[in-house]
Amino acid sequence: MAKTEIITLGAGCFWCIEAVFNRLEGVHAVRSGFSGGHVINPSYREVCGKKTGHAEVVEIEFDPEIIKIAEVFEIFWSMHDPTTINRQGNDIGPHYRSVIFYHNENQRKIAEEYKVALNNSGVFNNPIVTEITKWINFFPAENYHQDYFELNGTEPYCQFVVRPKIEKFEKNFSNKLRD
Repeated sequence: MAKTEIITLGAGCFWCIEAVFNRLEGVHAVRSGFSGGHVINPSYREVCGKKTGHAEVVEIEFDPEIIKIAEVFEIFWSMHDPTTINRQGNDIGPHYRSVIFYHNENQRKIAEEYKVALNNSGVFNNPIVTEITKWINFFPAENYHQDYFELNGTEPYCQFVVRPKIEKFEKNFSNKLRD
């Protein structure tokens, strides 16, 4: 059996990032949920109430022999605006923050190095505000949030917000798409 690794990422609405990483070669599973808060097993409604401390995240299980953690971070930072605090487009609140919840020291080191390199590169006009925090917990979101784009792709939010992110990913990372 292949060795797998888990990383937990928040980049605004979890529906967007889940749909992108589900298309990535070497990814075995992507689950939408919540991390970084102080309430045990919060509901979506509680998290949206902005009092639990959680971020909307995806938990990604991947094969590091097929997709390196640095490549995961490259895709992560290219698929959202990591320079805005608690906001992605029209989605506003602390649960939409840009965050990496690392699961091991190697992930932390590579995330920190990548963030510094991106800031120094001038790719973004403003500094990256992505939090890089040790993983403590993950609570899956309700079932209707899982595979949301695949099940609801014709809904307006999916067409106007999620679909363009998928198209950008497919264009920029076509060599990393799952067969």
